[in-house]
Amino acid sequence: MSFGAAASRAAFDGFPRVADADPCPCGSGDRFDGCCAPALRGTAAPTAERLMRSRYTAFVIGDAAYLSETWHPGTRPDELTLDPDQRWTGLEIVAVGRGTEADNRGVVEFRAAWRHGRDRGVLHERSRFVQQGGRWWYLDGLIDPT
Repeated sequence: MSFGAAASRAAFDGFPRVADADPCPCGSGDRFDGCCAPALRGTAAPTAERLMRSRYTAFVIGDAAYLSETWHPGTRPDELTLDPDQRWTGLEIVAVGRGTEADNRGVVEFRAAWRHGRDRGVLHERSRFVQQGGRWWYLDGLIDPT
């Protein structure tokens, strides 16, 4: 399972809601309205890491449309659905390689904790991003199976 392939039921029904004053699900320590909410509402993420964090938050709240819109058209699947029973419970950014506003490519390595019923685990992925047309896109990710 990856953030690129973790998908399975596209609706907001059954997903957690986050208020603007709540802590952002991405774990930055900032309020949602000052962190991932602007990207989820249409403001382009300024860096690869910010796009990664906003995509994680989209998985948390079940925003499949945002995930599709931020996935590079050359690698994006035709359909994206999310499972409301899949809960993402924490994000740790392990490393960031480039991905600043001045770069055109970036890599973000992360660990994302999840639970599904009684099952629990951690997704460890190195996601690749590209900046084209003044915005960052998710390309794909390599999953660490350990």
